[in-house]
Amino acid sequence: MSFSEILEKALAGRPEGAPARTGKQLAKTWYRLLRPPFFITAAIPVCVALAFVMRSGVVLDGAAWLRFAGLLLGCFCGLTIANLANELFDYVLGTDDREESIGGTGAIQSGMVSCRELLYATILFVVLTIVLGLALILTLPDGLQGILILLTLFAVASAIFYVAPPIRYGYRGLGEVMVGINMGFIIVGASSAILAGSFDLRALALALPVAGMVAGILYYQSLPEIETDLAAGKHTLANILGKDHALFVFRIWWPAIWILLGNLWLCDLAGWPVVFCLLSVPFWWKAQALIAAHGDGDWLPLDRYGYLVRLCYLISGAALVWGAAWK
Repeated sequence: MSFSEILEKALAGRPEGAPARTGKQLAKTWYRLLRPPFFITAAIPVCVALAFVMRSGVVLDGAAWLRFAGLLLGCFCGLTIANLANELFDYVLGTDDREESIGGTGAIQSGMVSCRELLYATILFVVLTIVLGLALILTLPDGLQGILILLTLFAVASAIFYVAPPIRYGYRGLGEVMVGINMGFIIVGASSAILAGSFDLRALALALPVAGMVAGILYYQSLPEIETDLAAGKHTLANILGKDHALFVFRIWWPAIWILLGNLWLCDLAGWPVVFCLLSVPFWWKAQALIAAHGDGDWLPLDRYGYLVRLCYLISGAALVWGAAWK
């Protein structure tokens, strides 16, 4: 598909005969598109940064708490860019325009929202994210400003080009890597620098398990569509590995994260509450058992069990926040 064809489809309005929209229907549709419950995936890295700064002995004044609120809002806007861009370009490129696909919310297919409206909303959130980022960064010492501005622009571009052409790194098996970099290392490292007014290399040690946890959610989400994604030309880590190896990787993924969390305690970078991450073991165990039970059969039904991995993230992330703040 050429650039002009992609642009023409991305700017298309609602089709003729689309159903009338009420305010309540639009509110529900945009709620699904914005996916507020998934904001926790961005909030936990920011909270880890806050806990790390507090453990380091930095005294947080009123301005620091305002920066924390700004970081939460900025990360929500950045996550929303990814959600909207994925919804738009997966449809435009045909990945989610198939009956067997379980991706997306169906907002475009149902005629409730047009591609043009999604495109304009994405642009709006890009502007909001950059403006919030600059407002936070320009209050910092000059030595930090340049690198943080570059990281902000990189994160925004990454949110767009996960599925948007010409890069489409999510179609090249790099989704987990880039999500880990952005929502792990960049959010934790940059947030701690913004809150403390200086960069501490130790923050990246806490960012490592966060990167693994966020990437772990994306990895599980790709398992149900391991075959349908491949049929659409979307190469994910899961379908590159194949079902047998994909299950093996899932089985070792979360135990590796728990080992990293325990190592933070041993290295005195976090307190003993990180061990509460082990409360998520039953959810991981059930998830891997369900995957194994489906064998070489249809994995699409696994989509309804994504909450198990999200619980692993929530519990392990909360344990890390508590441990990082513990003195």
